[in-house]
Amino acid sequence: MWQAISEQLSETLMFSFVIREKTKLSGGDISESYMISDGEQRYFIKVNHREFLAKYEAEAENIRCLRETNTVVVPELVHLGKSKQNAFLILNYLPTKPLENAESNYAFGQRLAALHQWGEQKEYGFDSDNYIGSTLQPNQWSRKWSRFFAEQRIGWQLQLIKEKGVSLTDISEFTQKIQHLLSHHQPRPSLLHGALWSGNVANSACGPICYDPASYWGDRECDIAMTELFGGFKPEFYQGYESVLPLAADYQQRKSIYNLYHLLNHYNLFGGHYLNESQQLIDQINDY
Repeated sequence: MWQAISEQLSETLMFSFVIREKTKLSGGDISESYMISDGEQRYFIKVNHREFLAKYEAEAENIRCLRETNTVVVPELVHLGKSKQNAFLILNYLPTKPLENAESNYAFGQRLAALHQWGEQKEYGFDSDNYIGSTLQPNQWSRKWSRFFAEQRIGWQLQLIKEKGVSLTDISEFTQKIQHLLSHHQPRPSLLHGALWSGNVANSACGPICYDPASYWGDRECDIAMTELFGGFKPEFYQGYESVLPLAADYQQRKSIYNLYHLLNHYNLFGGHYLNESQQLIDQINDY
């Protein structure tokens, strides 16, 4: 595999790239990550089985779209390739550290707000399906936000769980419940990061940087809700965001609905306690 990576990277860069340093990086539950270097140039590489190529292709497209906005900083795509047994995604390497200081949190909040203001789109979805983690994320275009989120986010995850032999609720009835709760909410479609938790954001020499997107056009509140689900963002992040694009007063009413999607997906990916957390949130939403 490493020989194939070296050869393909050399072809992309148009100079001979011989891997002289290879450091496995921590973090990430799905792919293995490395920093590779020829002694001068350094690159970040994600590696998985060959069948993972479609997921890397989707990620590369999401990175391309986010870079096009010139708002949030995302890594630069260098090469997407495969060997006989593996698929790999190569990005420019930027040393990072946690997004801990107040100034960086505020700046990232402002950049995220700028992303959510960028572009014009009349419908919700994306030109292609992509992945949230390793779970397929359908993105068929829809004019109604309530229908899009109820069917392609909540209903989809519940169906995947049901196929594992677990029934948390009546899928048809619950998706109708979600659609009803969101029926009077038709936000301006925003391009989202889509998987915005603290593990996908860091500080770098270029300032705050984000990665591992699962982008689509949707309600900007979905990105904000996920930042609250697993924590890790300082108050200054929200202050920076609202200095540019204030949240609606009734955002709190929708936050749990949006975060149910990620809890369901975490159960699909990792199992364990996420099942009980999902069930509790479903019961809570059913009481609305």
